[in-house]
Amino acid sequence: MKNQKNERYVKLIFTGCAIALFTLLCYFLLSNPKGVQQAFGVIGKILKPFMYCAVIAYLVTPLCRKLEGLFARLFKRENTRAGRVLSIVLSLLILVLIVLSVILLIVPNLVKSVQQLGRVLPEQLEQARAALAKLLEDHPEWGKWLEGVGVDWYIRVIEFLKSGLPSVTRSLMNQLRLRIAALPNFTRSLLTGAASVAEVVSNLMLGVIIAIYLLARRRQLAAQARLLLHGLLKPAWADWVEKEAKFADRMFNGFFMGKLLDSAIVGVLCYIGCLLMGFGSPELIAVIVGITNIIPFFGPYMGAIPCALLLLLENPMHCLMFLVFIILLQQLDGNIIGPRILGNTTGLSGLWVMFAILLFGGLWGIGGMIVGVPLMAVLYDVIRQLTHHGLRSNGQAAMIDQYNAEFHPEEEKKPAKQKTR
Repeated sequence: MKNQKNERYVKLIFTGCAIALFTLLCYFLLSNPKGVQQAFGVIGKILKPFMYCAVIAYLVTPLCRKLEGLFARLFKRENTRAGRVLSIVLSLLILVLIVLSVILLIVPNLVKSVQQLGRVLPEQLEQARAALAKLLEDHPEWGKWLEGVGVDWYIRVIEFLKSGLPSVTRSLMNQLRLRIAALPNFTRSLLTGAASVAEVVSNLMLGVIIAIYLLARRRQLAAQARLLLHGLLKPAWADWVEKEAKFADRMFNGFFMGKLLDSAIVGVLCYIGCLLMGFGSPELIAVIVGITNIIPFFGPYMGAIPCALLLLLENPMHCLMFLVFIILLQQLDGNIIGPRILGNTTGLSGLWVMFAILLFGGLWGIGGMIVGVPLMAVLYDVIRQLTHHGLRSNGQAAMIDQYNAEFHPEEEKKPAKQKTR
């Protein structure tokens, strides 16, 4: 009895200390946000090679598994050292060859398109300015109507067309002369940019080296994580965390691989369409549309707007044709190509997809927009599992059946094992 009382006091002391430490930590984080941000920035800079390593290893792992199975059949033995080494080397070589092939295929045409755009852009801007000025001169009633409804920017447009654009051009030329005169500053900026590029390349090379070790030890690391998980948590919770981790792996893997394939198909179709319709810079447009298509929901519009503006300077009719074409292409992708490749991978409604893109995009930028949807799907599933567990523990399991019958009738048709997953 005395031992139980002492044990109770010890638990109370440890609980009090833990609460005090947590309170102090929260106070430190809230009172010194800049210091915390700088500390996380330094830690993130140090761990960048490991971030690259994690991404590379995650992308290569599915191919590595398939190659290991192939070598196991060839050697008629599983988990041989030679099979593991060959699968890792071949997987990384295939990844490097794919990246180099894409770069060699796209970059020369992309550079050519940008150079061509740089040559014709000043002339196109001048033609657009002259056409707009002539349009306003030929239709003075438009100006009177705009003045009648109180739109004061009409006068600003006229002033800009008459004097503002030449003034802006002169200002840009003066800035260029100043930049040329200050060659030491320009050289310093160039060296800073070169150092940043060298840092990225070195981190990427270190990431590849660390990824080799991670791929070679992935089974051992997974076993260690499983031991740690079952050592710290009760069996029921450990099994649940393990299932959710496997679910997250399927979610991210299926979403990213499917989205990359879907975006590549959309980019190729866009390139073919631009060639057939005679648009300028088809490679540049196809690359922009294909890359931005990786971002769910908002990606197609983010890629279509700059491309439409480029074509508007070239030919207004081309801009209109492109907008119609991109709408049809996105309908084809959204209704046929995407569902065939991705299916209902995430299981999220349009509302939660938009919420995930806006939330994680605001937190982490473009990268957050890309990872936001599968991450939200994992969080949604965790909250759903915890909610169902709480309802069953409180004797309210009937509420789950009632909700599924009203909003998800397909859940009622699944076997019991699939319902509880």
